[in-house]
Amino acid sequence: MFANGLETQPFARNMIGTFAELVRGTGNRRTADVGCGPGHLTAMLHDLGLDAFGLDLSPAMVDHARRAHPALRFDEARMEALPVEDGALGGVLAHYSMIHTPPGELPALLAEQVRVLASGGLLLVSFFGTEGLQPVRFDHKVAPAYSWPAEQFAGLLTGAGLVTVARLLHDPASERGFLDTHVLARRP
Repeated sequence: MFANGLETQPFARNMIGTFAELVRGTGNRRTADVGCGPGHLTAMLHDLGLDAFGLDLSPAMVDHARRAHPALRFDEARMEALPVEDGALGGVLAHYSMIHTPPGELPALLAEQVRVLASGGLLLVSFFGTEGLQPVRFDHKVAPAYSWPAEQFAGLLTGAGLVTVARLLHDPASERGFLDTHVLARRP
């Protein structure tokens, strides 16, 4: 369902391209695609010159990703407990993979992403945004999900020890009326 999603999403595609360029600039190309789903973005990161691997909670998604991209590494893992050593990665991509995390659990989840980033490493989080002041819970095809105000989400990243580098909000003309939101942050 999501494997070709970026073909019609130029903003997301270019934000991921910018992320990859900045990660390459750190000298540490090792990058995790957390919540990788079918592996299409892991493959995109690889094609953009990163040493990318995918992690997903779903055994079926990992199996699908392995079949679709046999040259790449995919493993089962939870975002709350990444099988990666401290400070090992130049980048972490979380493309719509944190949307199902309840607001109270998000700080611990972000702390885990920060744990695996090297100094200067980058985290790109993409999610449904809202112009309100609080996260909004909504029904999603997979499980309940949350949209976030970009400013509040950026504050969570700051609280986790990251420095926000860029934010991109745009209207995808979605039925839900949420903004597509991408926040890029760096570990000092």
